[in-house]
Amino acid sequence: MAPLAAITIGGRELDPALGGVLAVAIGLAIAGFGAYDYVEQNDAVENAVEVNATVTELNIDTVSNRRAAPDYKPEVTLEYSYQSETYTGGSVFPASISKDYDTKSAAESQLEGYAVGETTTAYVDPDAPGDAFLLKETTNAPLKFAGIGGFLMLLGGWSVFKRWVRGS
Repeated sequence: MAPLAAITIGGRELDPALGGVLAVAIGLAIAGFGAYDYVEQNDAVENAVEVNATVTELNIDTVSNRRAAPDYKPEVTLEYSYQSETYTGGSVFPASISKDYDTKSAAESQLEGYAVGETTTAYVDPDAPGDAFLLKETTNAPLKFAGIGGFLMLLGGWSVFKRWVRGS
């Protein structure tokens, strides 16, 4: 009888224990990156230095997902100087894993009050001045990513445990 969650690679069914170890490793990488990004965004907010920036682009990106309706992500491009160096880039929040919104209007609300060509205050972490961000606040998006990785580790660990208990 084949297991319900059999993993097939190259037409061959992977042993449940090996598949579990693989799931744990992938989950660990995902959870680790989410946790790392969460710590990094908190450090960026804590160490943030204000800079004058010109908004060069505002956009709402449509993010497809498995649900019927897409998610939306606000995006901004800034031009700014920090310690006599000029940079172009930026994001709305300091996290690498960006926050998505269920509705376009919710994503647009993050960009209210900003216009292309306008000068505004942005923030840079002195340790990463090329990564400016518009809003000096954290987001839970990296924690959700870490949670997904943790869940994957649990599933993989359960698969390994079941195989070990059966003794084969």
